[in-house]
Amino acid sequence: MLVVLASCGQHSGKKKDAGNPDEVKTLVAFFSATGTTENIAGKVAEATGGDLYEIKPEAKYTAEDLDWTQPDSRSSVEMKDRSSRPAIVKDLEDAGKYDVVYIGFPIWWYTAPTIINTFIETYGFKGKTVIPFATSGSSTIDNACADLKTSYPEVNIKDGKLLNGATAETIAAWVKEIK
Repeated sequence: MLVVLASCGQHSGKKKDAGNPDEVKTLVAFFSATGTTENIAGKVAEATGGDLYEIKPEAKYTAEDLDWTQPDSRSSVEMKDRSSRPAIVKDLEDAGKYDVVYIGFPIWWYTAPTIINTFIETYGFKGKTVIPFATSGSSTIDNACADLKTSYPEVNIKDGKLLNGATAETIAAWVKEIK
């Protein structure tokens, strides 16, 4: 039995917390329409020792879809309707095994894109710790965190961080700060 338990600690996504002898299984999930958030998510996964997972829309976003200046663009239409739930590729196996889930996204209209709601509602995370992180041209992450906390009171959503252009060192320091 001890051999089995000891070998489980060797898998990626598990990180020893200095204050807790139990192992924590971490997921770093991200949605990135242009690659900016994906770059940051890779650094978060490295800093946490977490498994990296891309939240993929069933229909990829084109440049036209992302043109926020056009009221009829896909992103504009989705964000006008906060109940919008863009379909995602459902290929995350055993989401329930994770204790901590970092969720990364670009800020759209001062909040998380509605595809993030699709992800949370698809996989649950009730009772799990969720830590948002984001990239943005000019917005803070504050509204996104408040919206997520209001929408999902059964999930332990922590205050997130805007990580525009963050270095691996900056992200590692932030992750240590959270623990």
